[in-house]
Amino acid sequence: MNENKKSPWSLLVDKLSFPTLIIAALFALILVIGHIMGLSVATLLSDTVKRSGMWGIMVLAMLPSIQSGTGPNFALPVGVECGLFAITIAIEFGFTGWSWFVVSILLGSALAIVVGFLYGKLLNAVKGSEMAIATYTGFSITAFMCILWLVVPFRSPNMGWFIGQGLRETIQLDVVEADKLLNELWDFQIGKDFIFPTGMILFCVVCCVVVWLFFRSKAGVAISAVGSSNSFAEASGLNIYRSRVLANVISTVLGAIGIVVYSQSYGYVQLYNAPLTMAFTAVAAILIGGASAARAKVFHVILGVFLFQGLMTSAPPVANKVFAGTDLSDILRMVIQNGVILYALTKVKKGGEQ
Repeated sequence: MNENKKSPWSLLVDKLSFPTLIIAALFALILVIGHIMGLSVATLLSDTVKRSGMWGIMVLAMLPSIQSGTGPNFALPVGVECGLFAITIAIEFGFTGWSWFVVSILLGSALAIVVGFLYGKLLNAVKGSEMAIATYTGFSITAFMCILWLVVPFRSPNMGWFIGQGLRETIQLDVVEADKLLNELWDFQIGKDFIFPTGMILFCVVCCVVVWLFFRSKAGVAISAVGSSNSFAEASGLNIYRSRVLANVISTVLGAIGIVVYSQSYGYVQLYNAPLTMAFTAVAAILIGGASAARAKVFHVILGVFLFQGLMTSAPPVANKVFAGTDLSDILRMVIQNGVILYALTKVKKGGEQ
């Protein structure tokens, strides 16, 4: 008998990581308690799938930056603001429905390529302190855009304040026929409580497949090599700085695309300080999925966004049922989200050379 043969449990822990299994068990427990307390499990799962689709691409935006060795992209608001600016331009020029969606995606991606290139150059200049600089960059771009939203000379009545200058904090998308475009594309219902947003999930799956294929290309393998070991990559003749810039361009583009998908599902466009902490949600999700601060896979994205959004969707109503008369939703969100990030950052040096 082979004494070195691992048990199924050990193999599962090696595959998913122990914290991921704990989170999955907690999610399952919450669903069981919710069912006992009279909540509809189908509704909780339906909301989980919907929110997973909303956040999926923004969580996917973490993967290129992690693989390049620059760590989780805490500057996700940089890409998000590009997407939001593209959305407002599309509305300003009168695009509606699917034309609004396509123009927002294309224009947001174009802006994100330029801004992502500059951001990648910035990270190369501060090599070794990427995550700290990324956080401040995300906060700074959000503050800068708060000024821009007030002074931008847009004239569309669908976006401006009724009195004065500037754009509203929240812009409704039903006025441009863009509310839940992807969600309602080929959607179907199971029972009376579970609705599957087919179009949005398919769009996220396509993006995941494209990123997965990219990281099997020559450029993608180079990015992964740079993230694993700078010394090995340099000895192999790879351009370390170019690979890091490319990875952050891709991450920024995915952030821009992600906010368009998020907004159409939410039904509103949120400006000003709304993007400020979006990066923390995306970072927590991919880390819950089993990624480290130095290594990540598409599988971690899919599993992480489902588990994290499942917790965020299911825990508050269940907690409010168990502890009647209280509102623990925001407290639970902050404890889970920031706790996962803190745990992952304590393990940052285990994934590769930093």
